Amino acid sequence: MSERRVDHSAIRTNQVFIILLLVSAFIADVKWLVAFVAAVMLIGTVFPQIALFKAVYGSILKPLKLARPDVRVDNPEPHLFAQGVGGVFLLVATIAFVAAVPTLGWALSWTVVALAALNLFAGICVGCLMYYWFNRLGLPGFNYAPIRQD
Repeated sequence: MSERRVDHSAIRTNQVFIILLLVSAFIADVKWLVAFVAAVMLIGTVFPQIALFKAVYGSILKPLKLARPDVRVDNPEPHLFAQGVGGVFLLVATIAFVAAVPTLGWALSWTVVALAALNLFAGICVGCLMYYWFNRLGLPGFNYAPIRQD
């Protein structure tokens, strides 16, 4: 089996967009922006080939040399799972806004900001850790174990 690879610069670009848009949404009190980020994250999870923020990286930032590839031996599934969890949090946040429970909506949004920042600045992907724990427990759908870095 050939080595699987993931461009971590694309992942970091995704996290930067998520953080900037959600913080901007909070500052400007623009709740529809949370719904937009939720949609981008969920669509990008289900259809990674059309992920908007990663497309900006691949078609604009990388060609203009504003970001350099950081391709590593890695499994993409845990990162997609993490993105999907964040997208679900933001979907629930959007529902909270519609239900006139903005405190819950912003709390969920800030949770996503905090987890994206933890990954961006410390390299700790909580969603990836969850994925690998589920793999270790043998849950269906969590088929990939961590790749050993020798």
